Amino acid sequence: MIKKSKLALLILSALPLSIQAADIKVIHAGELLTVPGKTVLKNQTIIITDNKITDIQEGFTRAKSIDKDATLIDLKDSFVMPGLMDMHVHMQFEYGDNQASNKLKMSAEDTAMQSVSFAKKTLMSGFTTVRDLGGDPQSLYALRDGINKGWIDGPRVIASGRVSVTGGHLDVDGMRHDLIEKYSPSTLCDGGAECRKATRNAIKYGADMIKIASTGGVLSDTNTGTGQQMADDELKEVVATAHALGRKVASHAHAADGINAALRAGVDSIEHGSYADEDSITLFKYSGAYLVPTLLAGDTVVNMAKTSTFMSEAVKSKAIRVGGDMLKNFSRAYEAGVKIAFGTDSGVSRHGTNAREAVLMFNAGMKPMDILKSATVNAADLIDKSDTLGTLETGKFADIIAMDENPLKDISQLEQVEFVMKNGKVYKNL
Repeated sequence: MIKKSKLALLILSALPLSIQAADIKVIHAGELLTVPGKTVLKNQTIIITDNKITDIQEGFTRAKSIDKDATLIDLKDSFVMPGLMDMHVHMQFEYGDNQASNKLKMSAEDTAMQSVSFAKKTLMSGFTTVRDLGGDPQSLYALRDGINKGWIDGPRVIASGRVSVTGGHLDVDGMRHDLIEKYSPSTLCDGGAECRKATRNAIKYGADMIKIASTGGVLSDTNTGTGQQMADDELKEVVATAHALGRKVASHAHAADGINAALRAGVDSIEHGSYADEDSITLFKYSGAYLVPTLLAGDTVVNMAKTSTFMSEAVKSKAIRVGGDMLKNFSRAYEAGVKIAFGTDSGVSRHGTNAREAVLMFNAGMKPMDILKSATVNAADLIDKSDTLGTLETGKFADIIAMDENPLKDISQLEQVEFVMKNGKVYKNL
């Protein structure tokens, strides 16, 4: 039998020679919005241990009284709130003059390196979490994983796999026939059984969620319109299969017939929702699905269409019509009480300008606090991360941003974020 003194020595000898001390940061916040939708607090102290919030105290607590090695971050003259979340980005490209040539000239490695740059721009603009709704799957998953491992700087990424019907919006178009064959996605499907298999394949190779297109798209270089393209049975099979495997489904949808078919199939979010009608609003509220409006994409393509020399006539006509109609349709959905999650379609617009969406939402009649909720609380709910993200509360990840002025008084302040912390690490400081 081992004596207690010897047992203690054995235990001590088994411990590592040095135990890394906790990284403690103390933030003094002049104005603090801990939970968008609730009251703004004055003169608060946020205590962060490693990557999580461990306490929020009234008044300004001295850092050394908490820990002799604690780092003090002075945001006494700033408005502090949870990191912003964009539920619709494409970090592998930026739409513009070189779009067609880049497809031919840029390798997968080039695209991956470019996405690293776009990811950092997004993070530095105050967006600490995004849903990336598609590009090349493997380089997208590599970007997500590289950020998670700390190899590169960027927002937390929820990465989608795409499932598309042949000739649909997420298929390739506008190329020579041999190139269309080369670049066609491996997850194309026609009919329920094929779409079930395509969904399983997308998840098998690493998709956090599934992106589909129930309607045609504005930037598809084809004149197939913006009405329903994915059949009801195909939609139902994708959603049922994804949900059975623990994945949510987002559906690109412009016209009402495709919006309604996707909502009836049980999708978790509608992207764009440009022509949602009364039936759509009823279905949104019944199903609890979110609308991700992407007003910035609409505004961007309308302006491009007026001056662009690279857009085809088919794309221009759709851009001017759909982009011009998005604001009024968004206003109707918001006023009817549809749940809104913030999303921009950045990649169509410039990366790092994501917060411009908030200004457009405000111009369409959305209240500033509801805009902040859409980019924090609602976004976290959409991706099932409410227990760790979306608010500043004890036990949650320390995703924190700050700006000089209160965005509830001037929503454009979201375009001027001066401080960014993600997961307890400071990436941008005043």
